[in-house]
Amino acid sequence: MRFLVTGGAGFIGSHLVDVLVDGNHDVIVIDNESASENENFYWNDKAENYKHDICDYNKIENLFKNIDCVFHLAAESRIQTAMKNPAKTFRVNFIGTLNVLKACKQYKVDRILYSSTSSYYGLKNDVPLVEDMDRDCLNPYSSSKVAGEDLVKMYSKLYNIKSVICRYFNVYGERQPTKGQYAPVIGLFQKMKSKGKPMTVVGDGLARRDYTHVKDVVNANILAAMKEEILESKVVNIGTAKNYSVLELVDLIGGEYIHIPSREGEAKETLADISVAKDYLNWEPTIYLEDWIKNK
Repeated sequence: MRFLVTGGAGFIGSHLVDVLVDGNHDVIVIDNESASENENFYWNDKAENYKHDICDYNKIENLFKNIDCVFHLAAESRIQTAMKNPAKTFRVNFIGTLNVLKACKQYKVDRILYSSTSSYYGLKNDVPLVEDMDRDCLNPYSSSKVAGEDLVKMYSKLYNIKSVICRYFNVYGERQPTKGQYAPVIGLFQKMKSKGKPMTVVGDGLARRDYTHVKDVVNANILAAMKEEILESKVVNIGTAKNYSVLELVDLIGGEYIHIPSREGEAKETLADISVAKDYLNWEPTIYLEDWIKNK
């Protein structure tokens, strides 16, 4: 098959590209290396690589010719940076997504896999979180990603582009971003410990997150891409149905820590109900945080 991956040189995208290339598929990668939290970008030499911005439709449009499936991962993906610059976040996550969908429509791409977020659920929904719960967007990041979901659903309905929307729950693993104070917490804590610095626990440290390994996220995407029948836009939680507090995470990693002020716009707890992923994709997590940290 012939795939296109936006954000394909970043954390999750590069893992996905590697698996697709190893499966002897033709892969086109679009990434503009704009993710400020990434220490490195990972380009696979066996893919067809383009350093383009998805917000520039004229640059990316022709790359969608003869594509079977698009994995749309490119995004502004940090909550706190989105709160500092909401205009940039909406430009990338909404206009960029619109451009991807326009190109899919123009070149009759069969399906799109849209990477969304557990931030959809906010504070008002009780765990475990189920796909048909009401949205509760607490910040520009979640608002922009959920607006992207709406675009995907609309294009699916109007133009018969099959789609699966995967809501990721706190992805971690090899190549995870570690740069800056707003990098994902697992990579950030491991980096702090390796440099002999205390880990910075936000607020009381009791916030709980469902942490999902990047290899499991990639597997879910590939199962969705290969699924024979997608009759409509489908939303699927990709998590582990197990969560940890920040203080529990600190204990798992081991080392000194300090408390820093709490942040606005963040949920207190995430925990995925993964019944849909099991039934629809025949997917289950294979890697759990505690085991992964112990083996590091």
